Amino acid sequence: MIAIIDYGVGNLFSLKSSFAAIGQEAVVTADPGVIRSADRLILPGVGAFGDAAEKLSNSGMAELVRREAGAGKPIMGICLGMQLLFDKSYEYGEHEGLGLIHGTIRPIADVIDPSLKIPHIGWNALIVKKPSKLFKYLSDGDCVYFVHSYYAADCAESTTATAGYSAELTASVENGNVYGCQFHPEKSGEVGLKILKAFCEI
Repeated sequence: MIAIIDYGVGNLFSLKSSFAAIGQEAVVTADPGVIRSADRLILPGVGAFGDAAEKLSNSGMAELVRREAGAGKPIMGICLGMQLLFDKSYEYGEHEGLGLIHGTIRPIADVIDPSLKIPHIGWNALIVKKPSKLFKYLSDGDCVYFVHSYYAADCAESTTATAGYSAELTASVENGNVYGCQFHPEKSGEVGLKILKAFCEI
């Protein structure tokens, strides 16, 4: 069973529907007991890093996620959920993350062509940098859907794929049993479902 962690932010029910589409049981929950008993965890998130980090901490979910990660349970962060896995973010100030993946979250405005729109919204091909269990069913050049204004930096050792938006922006990361996707698998059609299927087989 997959637990989609409900801490007040995230595109929770479309994620649940995506797992149902591949025949996997997923529950949206804030119950620590359910989260501990789950086989895998999804950390979703939309909005601002600081607000989400505060809600995660205040709900008790931050420490729970750290403990479950330390116990070896597969965890996937999606979009802002991926960013929360990192050490810290510089979105509207400086905010501490979960510290499960080393690196920082920074504005894409610092690295992309100034003529491009922010947020970065749309379909981009994954540029695979390292083998990943998440890519088990993917083909070269498969596209996924992004919506973000900040990106993961200083994390080359954990980066498994990037995407081009005048600069190469981090698209996915991996550190042992902890995985992150800056893009939205649940909005990425068949390619996204293949990624979720691969996560369910880890």
